[in-house]
Amino acid sequence: MTRGPRRLLIAVNPYASFGRNRWVGPAVAERLTDEGYEVALLREENFELLRRETQSAFEQGTDGLVVVGGDGMVSMGVNILARTGVPLGVVPAGTGNDFARALGLPHEHPEAAIDALVDALRRPPQSVDLGLVHHGELRTWFACVLSAGFDAVVNERANRMVRPRGSSRYTLALVRELATFRPRSYAITLDGVRREQTAMLVSIANAPSLGGGMRIVPHADLSDGLLDAFIVHPLSRLGLISVFPRVFAGEHVDHPAVEFAQAKRVRLEADGIVAYADGERIGTLPVEVEVVPGALSVYA
Repeated sequence: MTRGPRRLLIAVNPYASFGRNRWVGPAVAERLTDEGYEVALLREENFELLRRETQSAFEQGTDGLVVVGGDGMVSMGVNILARTGVPLGVVPAGTGNDFARALGLPHEHPEAAIDALVDALRRPPQSVDLGLVHHGELRTWFACVLSAGFDAVVNERANRMVRPRGSSRYTLALVRELATFRPRSYAITLDGVRREQTAMLVSIANAPSLGGGMRIVPHADLSDGLLDAFIVHPLSRLGLISVFPRVFAGEHVDHPAVEFAQAKRVRLEADGIVAYADGERIGTLPVEVEVVPGALSVYA
């Protein structure tokens, strides 16, 4: 019988959901301690320091890492744990929580998420795929979606905004960017087959949603060994406005301007486009993305 985890690191973003959920990290630590786990709670005043402290603590040995926060914390955990075999646990307490959604975890009520984590720790961890971005000499892992187009531009604006709080920031940023955005010319190479086309956006998905539940690829599967390209062909601003509300419910899949394609490796090229992966800035195109099957173990 496989021994369950005993030593757990808990990394907490105190500013998740703009600080409204500061209580969640200590609550997770208290609950897991009560359950008999050896717990180390990591909290720092800035994200980079937290990342370094978590990496250092991980290198000293642990049975698992639990991140408390949103998809930025998931990104940190994924980039520490990918291909190590050490599982990741997630207590969603951020504004987007798209990886938690993909795993079927409670993402609106932290108390329920803590209960779900405790239950998951009693079972063997599951394996899921990750995307790996090659950007020059840099390598970055992602769990959900890489964006490279209108959605990335919106993400960049949303990250600069301090209000409104919550996922509505993304919607407001989207509306503001519509006024000036124009289709861009891309070169897209899917498993070695190159094509050139004009598009509003190109996203590469490992999971169904981004931006707090925008189900851009509702059929995406975390364990199918494939990436899903989501391409929106040129549209008027009015046409784009009509598509995006349908994305939240995944009802855009039959729109004539929407295209899906699957591949194991994708290269994206375009001028003046910045790529984001799980909401974290990667840099300007070109990028190359590959799927790595079973690269992450998760408690879910």
